[in-house]
Amino acid sequence: MSRIGKLPIPIPAGVKVQIQGRRVQVEGPKGKLAYEHNAQVAVAQEPGRLLVSRDDAQAGASAQQGLARTLINNMVVGVTKGYVRELDIIGVGFRAEVKGPTLFVTVGFTQPAEIAVPPGIEVRVDKNTHLVVTGIDKRLVGQFAANVRRLRPPEPYKGKGIKYTEEKVRRKEGKTSA
Repeated sequence: MSRIGKLPIPIPAGVKVQIQGRRVQVEGPKGKLAYEHNAQVAVAQEPGRLLVSRDDAQAGASAQQGLARTLINNMVVGVTKGYVRELDIIGVGFRAEVKGPTLFVTVGFTQPAEIAVPPGIEVRVDKNTHLVVTGIDKRLVGQFAANVRRLRPPEPYKGKGIKYTEEKVRRKEGKTSA
């Protein structure tokens, strides 16, 4: 039995939920998101909450129930509070800047790397080395932050590269001469 899937999803004030067949649309103060769930689960709306149920006869229905519940809950949180992912750029001469819908990241290559900022994502650069990625879609915010980090992941000897602010980089000891 899915322990996550059976929990009700609270709907805060100011959030509208529309269910049309398998499509769930959530609209709140920060924007609008939609999700089409698997046929093995059903979403029902009650006053102040959503319930996700499943068809017990099909294999994998429990996993689909937990997945659908989590994704819909992420949508509700996204349209009310939003999601934030922060990155730090560490290294001499490493920096970033936003020009229009493009993020330019200088991390030791001959040319700055250009990353197009997708719609629905906002990127802010503080002090040239601190990136703040915000948006209402948790998957989109996380994926964009991962794409930026992939340019130059932190290396274990000097710690240079792009890392998440809360990430701890395990440092290795370098070569020693006798």
